[in-house]
Amino acid sequence: MAIHAPPRTDAVPRIEPLMPPYNPAQEALLRKMTPPGAPDILSLFRVLAVNPALAERMPAWGGYLLGGHASLALRDREVVINRVCARCGAEYEWGVHVAAFGQAAGFTSADNAAIADPANEGGGLAARDRLLVRMVDALHESSTIGDALWDELAAVWSEAQLVELLMLSGWYRAISYVCNAARVPLESWAARWPEATR
Repeated sequence: MAIHAPPRTDAVPRIEPLMPPYNPAQEALLRKMTPPGAPDILSLFRVLAVNPALAERMPAWGGYLLGGHASLALRDREVVINRVCARCGAEYEWGVHVAAFGQAAGFTSADNAAIADPANEGGGLAARDRLLVRMVDALHESSTIGDALWDELAAVWSEAQLVELLMLSGWYRAISYVCNAARVPLESWAARWPEATR
């Protein structure tokens, strides 16, 4: 049974990403948004940059979450991001994170497939990963977390980390909305949904 929509490689973007040549202000903004070592300027960033006042404020928050300042372990962070993107059907952002961080997070192909499949409630994943999948699913379905699940989460992560997990989940839901509704073009180098979850 198909879980995700098929790849959107031929979908027409609703908001065209900025294209070079960039004016000096656009060039500076896109350079600020793009992490060192990125293969190119992400289509998502070039879409966000059509609203420069908003885009200008994003690197600080993104840098906190992804730049080593956050209190969460890399794998925890990526389980949450990838599950949020999977639940939202945001292949663009899921694929970018699998390609950019999956190996460093220690994900196997089976881990990626389990996290990407909204019908899989964490089967085949380590207990810690399953707990994060359950958290994301609860937030996705009800915008809150029940007491029993909260107690399980609080036994593993500190209050500060719980706040971060909630904010991380909400942030990537917002990113997923932009990717999906604006039809951000998929990156050629990014991962695609596993065949089993299509």
